[in-house]
Amino acid sequence: MLLAIDTSTRYAGVALWHDNRVIIALSWHSTRNHTAELMPAIEYLLGQAKAGPAALEGIAVALGPGGFSALRVGISAAKGLALPMDIPLVGVSTLEMEAYPYADTGLPICSLLEVGRGEVATAVFQKASGLWKRLAEERVCTPEELVESISKRTLLCGEGVHHRSDYLKEALGRKGVVMGFHSPASRLWALAILAGERLKRGDVDSVAALQPLYLRRPSIGPAKTPQRVRQ
Repeated sequence: MLLAIDTSTRYAGVALWHDNRVIIALSWHSTRNHTAELMPAIEYLLGQAKAGPAALEGIAVALGPGGFSALRVGISAAKGLALPMDIPLVGVSTLEMEAYPYADTGLPICSLLEVGRGEVATAVFQKASGLWKRLAEERVCTPEELVESISKRTLLCGEGVHHRSDYLKEALGRKGVVMGFHSPASRLWALAILAGERLKRGDVDSVAALQPLYLRRPSIGPAKTPQRVRQ
């Protein structure tokens, strides 16, 4: 049984994956610190599945990008469970989680997350010939820079699309398939599926070395190139 944990943004969730399917999931909008809500949610999930921590064969966690404190809560909890029980840990990019529910469309999939200051974090993925792959690495940009970078028909999705759907539809025209509706539950299910597949292949991460994925521009001073920051 695999436990999936996502605290990337204000939308958080936990799920259990077993026998190639999600058997139970819980997602919520957090109005407080994730610290106060995550462990009770995990305990509730295991209770509903009538399972204890010993039943876990792996843990999956969203790496971000996302809120600094929020990401640390989820990753710290994942490590805190994986290390003493000596079970595998798998980290997955939140942008990949946002994109994966649309894998079977055949289109390039550009996922977006809010990062503040009018900017978004984004990456591009596609499933072609049965293979799921990343076409463009995570980066931070303005919506205008994103629109300029899209040269062919592309599906846009993710939490960062919701407040910009009208702009994206108008700016991209026929080049954009804009998914204005966002489901945190779909992102959570994608985490469980992606991590479950990796776990079966033995593709796991180091519990000690795994860190949140932060993408940010400096908060003060002149604009600089966005950097991937692991802390």
